[in-house]
Amino acid sequence: MTLLARMLIGLIALFFLVFGLRFYFTPDAMAVEMFIAPAGAAGLSTIRGDLGGAFFATGVFALLGMRRNATHWLYAAAGIIGAIALGRLFGFVFDGTAPNAVIGFIVEVVFVSVLLIGARQLAKP
Repeated sequence: MTLLARMLIGLIALFFLVFGLRFYFTPDAMAVEMFIAPAGAAGLSTIRGDLGGAFFATGVFALLGMRRNATHWLYAAAGIIGAIALGRLFGFVFDGTAPNAVIGFIVEVVFVSVLLIGARQLAKP
């Protein structure tokens, strides 16, 4: 079970690292993919900095958390993703739901669940 937890956490880490790098190096393409309309250089900078940074840091935290007794990093990654999911919930309340947003929310909830269950599994002696 520990191997499965590490593999799933590794896949989540890879997802966030790849997306983080994509936000860093192809912010225009990622803006389109994420339904964002950046306003000039400042908007692209925000996409690179805020989204790229959050995604990349989450991936690094998940990678660090794969080590035994380093589960605090998994909780940090889960906290970031959970905060993103919470932001989507606010969007659902104030803006309504869109199919793509619901899919993103479901993926985020699954990722948080995997990270929290994985943290519990990796903490076992």
